[in-house]
Amino acid sequence: MNENFLTSQIEKSSGSTWDAVVSQIRRAGEILGISEDIIEVIIAPERSLKVSIPIKRDSGKIEIFQGWRILHDTTRGPGKGGIRYHSELTEETLMALSAEMSLKTALVGIPFGGAKGGVKVDPRKLSQSELERLTRRFALEISSLIGPAKDVPAPDINTDANVMAWFADTIWNISGNFQSATITGKPFAIGGVMGHQGATAQGVVTVCKRLLEKHNAGLAGTRVAIQGLGKVGGPLAFLLSSLGARIVGAQDISGTITNRAGINIAKLLSHIENRNPISTFGEAEPISPDDFWSLDCDVLIPAALGGVIDSQIASKIKARFVVEAANGPTLGSGDEEFNTRGVIVAPDILANAGGVVASSFEWAQDLQGYLWEEELTATRIRDTMEKAFDSTWAKAEVLGVSLRIGAVALAVEKIAEAHRLRGLIF
Repeated sequence: MNENFLTSQIEKSSGSTWDAVVSQIRRAGEILGISEDIIEVIIAPERSLKVSIPIKRDSGKIEIFQGWRILHDTTRGPGKGGIRYHSELTEETLMALSAEMSLKTALVGIPFGGAKGGVKVDPRKLSQSELERLTRRFALEISSLIGPAKDVPAPDINTDANVMAWFADTIWNISGNFQSATITGKPFAIGGVMGHQGATAQGVVTVCKRLLEKHNAGLAGTRVAIQGLGKVGGPLAFLLSSLGARIVGAQDISGTITNRAGINIAKLLSHIENRNPISTFGEAEPISPDDFWSLDCDVLIPAALGGVIDSQIASKIKARFVVEAANGPTLGSGDEEFNTRGVIVAPDILANAGGVVASSFEWAQDLQGYLWEEELTATRIRDTMEKAFDSTWAKAEVLGVSLRIGAVALAVEKIAEAHRLRGLIF
């Protein structure tokens, strides 16, 4: 897969992903019998802050970047959502992602609303010092929104614990208070928690296991194809492989490979870490990016970018199950195709919620000033994800709908109830 392919997918998804989320919320409202007025209140983002971010490049030239922070819904608690850096980022994309965060936090029952933010920039074109200056200036520009009881950011695409450390330090210096619960996904030395790294992958594995169990199957021997081998897809591929799944296909920005007998994931990840293209991995066959979707597998896991599965792509997928480790990977047309063909989809707001669950535990531990044992964090992530899956499955069965609509309905029901109880609709 090349950069142009990824860029075209993001451009295609920006408005359509928002439309898909809105459509799902409205559909859930209709099924639940919630008034259209209340649904429109739930759909509308509460606040959108657009900022200019001037930084001095190492050359001495001043360059201005565009950034946003969107608070979608804070009825159930502070905003919660990542910060991403990407050259094709749009406000519409962030609106969709923030709405999905509202649904996700409600679905898994953690005390947050939804938010999302980021900067339109290709971080690969910045030096380390330029990246730090960009992060600190962005934090300064949106600092009025940020705080443990207001909006709690976390890492996302092209950001990591190091970026969160710069962001947090800037907010702490502005406020004059060391409030470690302001940011999650931080390094352990400044308030991060054991067990946060890999939490999203752990949650996806939990959902995969429960989904297969519902269909009298298990992970051992199950054929899996994964799109994306980054900070979610990499650990996920390793965990699935360790539990006996057979990874028969993998794709990242550098290429696509397959091996029907199963890819040695430990060797592949080492190959990638040494900055080698995936297509040059000697123990698998390179194939075209488009052929990834038609691989003969049981479970297909999109774990890269949003908006990559439209009706045309969905029609090629042979997998019986699709588990969405990425945010918003399936467009509305793709979802319709899946429903028509009987493909069972574990939606993103359920499948990849392990990361935000871990973030909520980091926030809680920082507020308490008490660090949990790593095993306790992992156990509580698994228990929370299993409960969310079982509740979603039950809701979908009662309503006679797909898992996606069941998950959205369960989340919308909780958000609407919070609005009603607080008297926010008048």
